[in-house]
Amino acid sequence: MTDRFFYWMKSYLGFSRKESRGFLLLIPVLLLSGLSPSLVRFYKNRQAEQNFAHYLGQLDSLGKLEVQLVSSPYPTFNPQDTAKNTRNQKQLENLNRIPFAEADSITLQIVPGIGQATAGRIIKYRENLGGFHSQGQLLEVFGVKEETAVSLWEFFEFEPLIFRKIPINSVALEDLSAHPYISYGEAKVLLAYRNQHGKFLSEADLLKIKIFKSEWVEKISPYLNFD
Repeated sequence: MTDRFFYWMKSYLGFSRKESRGFLLLIPVLLLSGLSPSLVRFYKNRQAEQNFAHYLGQLDSLGKLEVQLVSSPYPTFNPQDTAKNTRNQKQLENLNRIPFAEADSITLQIVPGIGQATAGRIIKYRENLGGFHSQGQLLEVFGVKEETAVSLWEFFEFEPLIFRKIPINSVALEDLSAHPYISYGEAKVLLAYRNQHGKFLSEADLLKIKIFKSEWVEKISPYLNFD
């Protein structure tokens, strides 16, 4: 039987006799690896069934004693167990909370969850925007999760600060489209409208360009200088 198996392996798969023996020894390992998840799952389910049966038995015993059950006799999820970690508070005792606008890529790394790469992206995005006017803008940075943003505002003071605005009535196409909120196509439309109708006097003039939504205009207007 073994010789026929070796002959078949050599004829159809090109295995030598030594390779065929190795493959034959490998089969039980492969079978065991394939069955392991099912065996583990079976064991866990069996254990869960036994625990549940024991739980029901405890309930029956308590019922016979006329004991009113107000909570599970087993450990359950307690919202108080999820109380906020005090690690941040201990760190804050040793730190001065400086304004976020003054933070650099080094100081930002004090925040749990922010490494060198994320800190660099935050600073670069803030510079490209021209400053943050709301805390929610931090979530626009790639890789920054909501819980990380919440932690950041524990370490740094936030004050709305736009330190660079776009002179919308004199800006060139390349400079306008470099802003994160304005695409190249949107910049072309804005400048074409300016060239045809004259200077923009206010945010309301941007709304005269019918293809632009009011939400987008409100988003970019804090970064525009209409003088």
